[in-house]
Amino acid sequence: MTRNLLSERVCDAVALLTGKHTVRCPYLGCGVSIRYRAVTPDEAKRLTDLATDHTRH
Repeated sequence: MTRNLLSERVCDAVALLTGKHTVRCPYLGCGVSIRYRAVTPDEAKRLTDLATDHTRH
């Protein structure tokens, strides 16, 4: 399944305006993304590590 990068970026921008952060897996073809808001710095790091480590999903 091909991801529509423009629509994803628009949704990410809208989410950022509402205070949410989006982290996506950098692996080409992987559709995993995590969006979070109002978490501790430790939890933000954990979620970022989870989203960017393709071997974990």
